Amino acid sequence: MVISAGLRLRALASRPSLVLLDEPTAGMNPKETEETTQLIRRLRDERGLTILLIEHDMRVVMNLSDLITVLDFGRKIAEGDARAIRSNVQVIEAYLGRGAATGEGYGLKAAN
Repeated sequence: MVISAGLRLRALASRPSLVLLDEPTAGMNPKETEETTQLIRRLRDERGLTILLIEHDMRVVMNLSDLITVLDFGRKIAEGDARAIRSNVQVIEAYLGRGAATGEGYGLKAAN
C-alpha cells in the first residue's frame, strides 16, 4: 500500500513538528519500502520534523533513526544509535535468541 498524495498533504497541512508513524512500511514490497523510507527521510530533513517511528523492519529503523529505543515485551532493554543497537547483546538475544548473542549456532563457540 503506497501512501496517497492526498493523505500526505492532509497530514502535513498543519505543519506539525512531530509525526507519529506506526508500521509505515507494513505489507509493502521492497521497492515500496525504499520509496517510503526515502519520503520519510526527505520530510524529516526538509521540514525539520521529529519522527516517532514504530517499525519491525530493522532496515527501515537503522536507515532512518538517530536514536533507537528497543522494547522486549514492553520493557526497554536498550537505547542508542544504530551501531550501539546492532551490537547490543540484550537486543540480539531478545530478537535472535540466546545462541545468536553468544555466537552459538553461527560457527562460534560460547565464551566461558
